[in-house]
Amino acid sequence: MSKPLPTTLRTHFTALRALLVLTVILGIAYPLLITGISQAAFTDKANGSPVTSDGKEAGSSLIGQNFNLPKKNPDDPKEEARPDPKWFQPRPSAAGTGYDASSSSASNLGPNSEDLLKAVEDRRAAVAAFDGVDPASVPADALTASGSGLDPHISVAYAREQVDRVAGNRGLPVEAVTKLVDKYTESRSLGFLGNEGVNVVLLNKALSEQK
Repeated sequence: MSKPLPTTLRTHFTALRALLVLTVILGIAYPLLITGISQAAFTDKANGSPVTSDGKEAGSSLIGQNFNLPKKNPDDPKEEARPDPKWFQPRPSAAGTGYDASSSSASNLGPNSEDLLKAVEDRRAAVAAFDGVDPASVPADALTASGSGLDPHISVAYAREQVDRVAGNRGLPVEAVTKLVDKYTESRSLGFLGNEGVNVVLLNKALSEQK
């Protein structure tokens, strides 16, 4: 008759078996099950909510983008980006060079920061001139970045401020562009959290499909 294993050794074998079983269940079976369910029921969201244009993936509806004119000298790192007047513009972004998903961040500048105050005033003047409006009417989200630096939404006020500029540069009726803004205005989360917003990525995609 063989001797029973020492208590310590039995405990180690029990723990090892539990580890293996839980690894199979929680590390393999459960992730595969959830992945299968998400791919079957929520394919678009499970794959990052991609946005396609002309049959090609052009980004994600979850992450904002810059809509700038091509650089005159692509090799000059000091050349500042120029917003393209034919597109609705997003809010500023502190993520990398702007909306860099690998560098999500805020500016971390407080309300008493002289750098932030100067940046806000510079942006106010630039946005007002770009959209042809009174500087006092420029919405706050046109002047400050979101906490993540990736938010694709702007306020309804900022979207409507840009309608005349976009319509004029594209030769489209103002009413048609206004209807697009209304169509892509999203309601508050759960009906009461936050404010209404407009997803610039989806709005510009729809704009690109206008004739």
